[in-house]
Amino acid sequence: MVHVALVGGGHIHTPGFVKRLQNRPDVTVKAVWDHDAQRAQRWAGELGCPAVSEIDRIWADNKIRAVVVGAETNRHEPLVLAGAAAGKHLFVEKPLGLGAQDAYRMARAIESAGVLFQTGYFLRGDPIHQFLREQLSAGNFGRVTRYRHTNCHSGSLRGIFDTEYRWMADPAQAGCGGFGDLGTHALDIMMWLMGEPTRVTATMGVATARYGDCDEYGEGLLEFA
Repeated sequence: MVHVALVGGGHIHTPGFVKRLQNRPDVTVKAVWDHDAQRAQRWAGELGCPAVSEIDRIWADNKIRAVVVGAETNRHEPLVLAGAAAGKHLFVEKPLGLGAQDAYRMARAIESAGVLFQTGYFLRGDPIHQFLREQLSAGNFGRVTRYRHTNCHSGSLRGIFDTEYRWMADPAQAGCGGFGDLGTHALDIMMWLMGEPTRVTATMGVATARYGDCDEYGEGLLEFA
């Protein structure tokens, strides 16, 4: 049995995390923490475990081997640094950080700690993408000259961020808007399949302005060697 903790439950995918944790017979959630005490109590009630008000209780608990970080993006860095220092394996919802600098700091801490780490880039587990990677690695597609990946949803039109998840449409808290949130899935798969790009450019914009000047769409152009 693996003991884990939920650290932050503000992300829109938290209900899915909770459901999966509930359905794993080999996992026990030992504690929930959130800077919002009411939210911590809510998810703790769903998971049948205590809500703790002091995050250090989770870091100090040697029975807790891993944590799921579903906090707002601007709260990731102190949680990830402390979790890595405590030797906890980490799942951190994406994006990892607000930008390159804090993301690199977290990456270095994770690597130094030697803990297992995973972000929310789940498309690598898709059988189609795994098949493509196998075929590309084997050279079965010959020389690839163009690859296009589209990833989008109607969240802005449907107002899914008019709720408790409003922070996700605030780049100061989320680090990005729609292009960063959805586009990085495409970027992750492209780099997984094609390697490091040599040149990049991109454009992004606003369609509905429902969330002010927060980007709602974008397109990137990458050149690979």
